[in-house]
Amino acid sequence: MNSFYDSVLNLIIDTSTNLPPDVRRAVARANIREDAGTRAALALETIIDNIVAAEEEQGPICQDTGMPTFEVTTPVFVNQVQLGRDIRAAVAEATRLGKLRTNSVDSLTGKNSGDNLGPGTPVIHFHQWEEDVTEVRLLLKGGGCENKNIQYSLPMEIEGLGKAGRDLDGVRKCLLHAVYQAQGQGCSAGFIGVSVGGDRTSGYQHAKEQLFRHLDDVNPNPVLAELETYMMEYANRLGIGTMGFGGNVTLLGCKIGVQNRLPASFFVSVAYNCWAFRRQGVRLDEEGRIVRWLYKEGTADLKRSQTTLGGDGAIVLQAPISEDTIRSLKVGDVVLISGTMHTGRDALHKYLMEHDAPVDLAGGVLYHCGPVMLQDDAGQWHVKAAGPTTSSREEPYQADIIKKFGLRVVIGKGGMGMRTLQGLEESGAVYLNAIGGAAQYYAHSVKAVDGVDFLQQFGIPEAMWHLQVEAFPAIVTMDAHGNSLHADVDKASLAKLETFKDSVFV
Repeated sequence: MNSFYDSVLNLIIDTSTNLPPDVRRAVARANIREDAGTRAALALETIIDNIVAAEEEQGPICQDTGMPTFEVTTPVFVNQVQLGRDIRAAVAEATRLGKLRTNSVDSLTGKNSGDNLGPGTPVIHFHQWEEDVTEVRLLLKGGGCENKNIQYSLPMEIEGLGKAGRDLDGVRKCLLHAVYQAQGQGCSAGFIGVSVGGDRTSGYQHAKEQLFRHLDDVNPNPVLAELETYMMEYANRLGIGTMGFGGNVTLLGCKIGVQNRLPASFFVSVAYNCWAFRRQGVRLDEEGRIVRWLYKEGTADLKRSQTTLGGDGAIVLQAPISEDTIRSLKVGDVVLISGTMHTGRDALHKYLMEHDAPVDLAGGVLYHCGPVMLQDDAGQWHVKAAGPTTSSREEPYQADIIKKFGLRVVIGKGGMGMRTLQGLEESGAVYLNAIGGAAQYYAHSVKAVDGVDFLQQFGIPEAMWHLQVEAFPAIVTMDAHGNSLHADVDKASLAKLETFKDSVFV
């Protein structure tokens, strides 16, 4: 299969940069359903802008390109060992080109491999069939939504829904709770793949396999088809909305499969996927050439809007920022930040708890972001993708770091907890929610890279990048007065979840 490597590289690039038509149609429908001018509507308009920009510029839709997961089905006579080598080589090349972020990290040392290769990465599952063509499907599922996967073991007590038994009503309660618990941390509005049955391992694998179904298909099992329809109605009544800002659309797709199980076990496994639903597939001839794309049917034109985040009425902030300016902000304000911004994720937060910062952070802006970066021949770094990462991972550190270094602004997605909220009020700082997954949209706000610290120690995603930004848009969702939009939406959606306790779909 002399052309297999080229075809896989083409598949990776297309999956990372170009959302399939069925996903685009789902986003377009969501945009129509949201009330104009709301935070959710502005977020969706920004997402659409990002989708169009990623396709035009062939840049990653989201900076977190996840753990590449390949499902490869071949005729019985094909050398799968060689195909595995070609897939790994294509992954390394796509990483070098900036289409994939360096995401493979040694779990013991914390060292990034730099090429997305290592034990267990990429994930490749081989299958055989008696057809004479090879099929390759690829899923790029980021860490933010991967962390919101959830598995239930029935019977059990479920928050807001009470007892869930080993029956379809118990499954129903699991799925409603799975959407509720993701909130905005999984970059809602999102999709869920579900497996009913199996064991703990096969359940999660089977749930991810459901994400390879077409969004417009109908489940061949009429009971599961009815449950999928039920979920699309009731999950969207929770009011979580895009980015967890509140809104009419929380779930964009639901696909459910079923497996037999052991008498002693009843697992319901849910694979949550963000709006940046990057999956694609190809069929190849005997030479490895692409003869058909699997998820390009139909059209779905998305057009950029003039009402994206950061339009009229936004508050302009110039870093460094004073405490008085910060305390004048309130939840719901849209801000545009210009000046110096520093990135910092898990490794940096842990480091700063015990060490001084390499730069003065007083009055500064810390962005929870692991960008995709490329270096040119002159040694200058360029930002290729720069959306926010999930902030909740930094909850153990954030309040202390804000106080220690005099930070005024923390930017991320999905919100943070009560300890951080108290720290914001005490120190005079705010939390801003950027639009999760909008990696191209935010990359355009970065005008220069001033430098980097801890690159060799932490790797590109976890390094501390020093950026010059202009008109970087975000929404105040946690202010310096003890208010949190995230806590409010969580409380309201839990109240709505409780009303579905006795709802019946069959």
